[in-house]
Amino acid sequence: MTYSNDLTYISSDKSPVLPFSQPVVCAYERWVPKDWYPLIYDPVFETYDLADLEFHFGIMNGGCAASLNAALQRWQDNLWMSELCHQPLLLLLEECVAATTPELQPESSLYPIIANKGCLVDSKISRSRFEQRRTSSEILLSLQAFRFGVFIHCKLVAWDPVGLDGTKKACHYDKQHGWQLLDNTAYSSLCDCCESTCKSRKMRSPGSGT
Repeated sequence: MTYSNDLTYISSDKSPVLPFSQPVVCAYERWVPKDWYPLIYDPVFETYDLADLEFHFGIMNGGCAASLNAALQRWQDNLWMSELCHQPLLLLLEECVAATTPELQPESSLYPIIANKGCLVDSKISRSRFEQRRTSSEILLSLQAFRFGVFIHCKLVAWDPVGLDGTKKACHYDKQHGWQLLDNTAYSSLCDCCESTCKSRKMRSPGSGT
C-alpha cells in the first residue's frame, strides 16, 4: 500500500533559500491474516402477520381445568377466553356488561362488569377477579355468578405484550391492596385511573420487572 504527499517549503523574503516542493512517498506491505475475509451482514427483515383472529370462549370449573355445562348453575363461575393460531399477543377484556337481552338494545337493562378500558369494576363489590394467566393468549375471569339469567357481552382486545398502558390493561380490585394489574403488580399504578377516566400512558414490558 502506498501513500504520497508533497512537502512544501515557503521561505521568508530575506531567506537565501528559495521555496521548493518535494514529493514524499511512503510504501509498506499490508499484512492480512490468513483467515481474514470481508464482513458479510445478513439483511434484517421485519415480519407482520395479517390474518383473522380465532377466539374461543368457555365456562370452566373452579380450577379452570374443564368446561362446565352451560346449564349448570354455580355461585362462582370462571370465564375462559383464548386466542389461537396467531403470533404471541396479550388477550385483554376491554369491556363487559351483563344484559337482559341476547343483543344489546336501547331498552336492555345493563350491569357493567368490566369498564374504563380493562377495569373489573364488579370486583369492588363482589368476589370477581382475574386469575393468573396460563399463557398470554388467554384470559381467565373468575366471575361471581348472578342470581338470575343474564347475557354477557364483552369487547376483546389482542395487544402487544410490551405495549400495556392506561387503555390496554387488565385490572381488578383487591380489598387489601386496591387496584392491581394482572400481568405485573409492580405496575399497578396503571390501574389508578380506574377511579376516573383511563387514558393512554405507556409502560415497559410487564415481564421485564424494570
